[in-house]
Amino acid sequence: MTTFAQTTFTDRLTERSLTLDTRLCLGLDPRLDAYPNRDAWRSHTLDVLDACAPYAACVKPQLAFYEALGLYGLGVLEEVCAAARALGLPIILDAKRGDIGSTAVAYADAWLSGPHAGDALTVNPFLGFETLAPFVDRARQQGGAVFVLVKTSNPGQADVQGGGVSERLAAEVARLGREEGEGLSSPILSSVGAVVGATHPQELSAWRSAMPQAVLLLPGLGAQGARAADLAGAFLPGGVGAVVSASRGIQYAAGLDVAAARAAAQGFRDELNGAL
Repeated sequence: MTTFAQTTFTDRLTERSLTLDTRLCLGLDPRLDAYPNRDAWRSHTLDVLDACAPYAACVKPQLAFYEALGLYGLGVLEEVCAAARALGLPIILDAKRGDIGSTAVAYADAWLSGPHAGDALTVNPFLGFETLAPFVDRARQQGGAVFVLVKTSNPGQADVQGGGVSERLAAEVARLGREEGEGLSSPILSSVGAVVGATHPQELSAWRSAMPQAVLLLPGLGAQGARAADLAGAFLPGGVGAVVSASRGIQYAAGLDVAAARAAAQGFRDELNGAL
């Protein structure tokens, strides 16, 4: 039987969002080719995190950029996670993991617990719904969360996610949310959230209705062309239940200028609040 932690990722995320009045998810996607060396890569990433934290509800390191530097990069990921926790930022590790059987269990153990891991993890459901179970179970035990890919922000997503596939994924996310709310007098935000691209603004109200207990993670603000003014439909009353991710548009707002990154984060925060 699945056990549920008392203090949850969604509680911490909601509290920070309301306390700081922000719906911004700070993406940290450090590209080595933007720096003279890997130590500059490390220090700039940590500096951007520190400078932008006051405007962020959470932080989302993209695992690929840390894996690309091997053990050094994974060491920096641990530093990023430690710094984020010290700043009170919930961590969504963007790894898009998904596999079968014991391999899925191992991935869940690796990326939902330990100093290098996130409080939440993006997961790929395209090998079947049963592959979600190890991730969901571990997230619930740890008080964490998973974000299931439902409708991604890239132009080619329709190749696989069209034809009703995204709708079936949303129905499974909704079912898992209801499972957590059974026996409660009012719905709660579930540990099972969904990735829905901010690049699909005309669909956001429908996805919000389809997954009423899910936190929606909306990537695509800034560099991918999504606009904060178009995203209000993703939120629940009170401006909760969703976070909007910007990465390149903050970290590289003006080259490696950390002050510009801070200003960009503040600007995105204000634009999202204005939209609500």
